[in-house]
Amino acid sequence: MLTGSTDERDTSVTDQPLYAELGFTDAEWGLLAGLPQSVLTAASAASPDSARKTRAESAAGLDRISDARASASPLVAAAATAAVAEAGDPEIGEEAPVIEPGDPAGYAADVVSRAAEAAALLAAKASPADAETYKHWLVEIADEVVGAASSGGLLGIGGETVTESERSFRDELAKALAGA
Repeated sequence: MLTGSTDERDTSVTDQPLYAELGFTDAEWGLLAGLPQSVLTAASAASPDSARKTRAESAAGLDRISDARASASPLVAAAATAAVAEAGDPEIGEEAPVIEPGDPAGYAADVVSRAAEAAALLAAKASPADAETYKHWLVEIADEVVGAASSGGLLGIGGETVTESERSFRDELAKALAGA
């Protein structure tokens, strides 16, 4: 015969979402799982590009997000899985929607602000290793996106690999994640 405590334990194990097992509320998980795609979008929008270059940037960022599903960090693997489920899986040929914010600078500032909020949340609730891995991953996404296509030049010759506005976004993101 099962006791009430056994029933409660069995139910909580099967009904609890992964993010709750990691110690996060639904709203906190929304921030952590949504931030990778937001970083991708802000990094891509930091410098105006052609549709082809923007698609290349989005694909590079989504690949970086997708690859993190194999991370040794349970937090990063779970966040990457959630992000890919929302944006599309490049491994099966899905393409992420290209999002072009109406106010790229305002969007970038919002993403940097949410990154700072995520850094504080991680410091309070995640293991130091998970927190550092997650923050490093976000900067890697930005690096991948801004380096995916050169801007300016003629027919791909003479352009900048990373523009000043892209570098500025990446640096502000890294600074916010470092808690500075």
